[in-house]
Amino acid sequence: MSISSKYIDKLAQEALAIEAEEAKEAGALGFMARALTLATMPHRKVDGNEFVRKNGNFTMTMLAPSSVGLPYGTIPRLMLAWMTTEAVKTQERELILGNSLSDFMGQLGLVPTGGRWGSITRLKAQTKKLLSTSIQCNYIEKCPDGSTREAGKNIHISDDYHLWWQPKDPDQKSLFDSSVILTQPFFDEVVNNPVPVDMRVLKTIKQSPMALDIYIWLTYRMSYLKRRTEIPWRALQAQFGAGYPTTKQGTRDFKKNFLNQMHKVAMVYPEAHVEQGNHGLLLKPSSTHVKRLK
Repeated sequence: MSISSKYIDKLAQEALAIEAEEAKEAGALGFMARALTLATMPHRKVDGNEFVRKNGNFTMTMLAPSSVGLPYGTIPRLMLAWMTTEAVKTQERELILGNSLSDFMGQLGLVPTGGRWGSITRLKAQTKKLLSTSIQCNYIEKCPDGSTREAGKNIHISDDYHLWWQPKDPDQKSLFDSSVILTQPFFDEVVNNPVPVDMRVLKTIKQSPMALDIYIWLTYRMSYLKRRTEIPWRALQAQFGAGYPTTKQGTRDFKKNFLNQMHKVAMVYPEAHVEQGNHGLLLKPSSTHVKRLK
């Protein structure tokens, strides 16, 4: 799928504005959970209620009630970034979403629209999916003697949530604030291991879940990259390529789409020195897009 010239112009304008002002100074400093940067959620609706992503020795498994389904697409990613950012800022497990649906959607960069496929319906459905999903993170490392070392963590995002919004009237103020109480394990994960991001970038490239994933992953990876590293396309497909079969053609299709989305990311994150290598994506040491807080 080609990128329209109108969208390119919009990205270019946003990129200039973002370069002109540091995220923190602009009040746009945000964060994302590290565990969900190493592996990504589904890009689109998937069959079943279990989803597995791999990144080297790291495996993330998502499990949701079959009656609810797994979260997918842009909205859960924006929700996670918002929740992580609020947890880091407030250092509180209880996050206040406010008493107006339209106000909260504005914080996510979404415009309230009604109907079956409108943003209000999708936000409500994806929020329920996200808060009903359990995440299992597993790391297995092979030792020189042939044995393995394994570590794992089971994470549920929320202990309790109350959504008092009025979908039919998104501007209506409710008597009570909508809120989400994060579980202690998830709160500890996001507060202790947050990945700094620029919320303006997330809102600018929110049309593509893969572009969001690439941006967050790149700014995290560049925060510790010390030497030129080439990542094979098959490894990137295992980490990012939701829906692509593990065949030669599937990898070619994934590569084409990845580079297309990478082009969008490069416009808002020009400091990232990335290019095609002989067998994968070549990363060169670069400055992270958002400086770590001291």
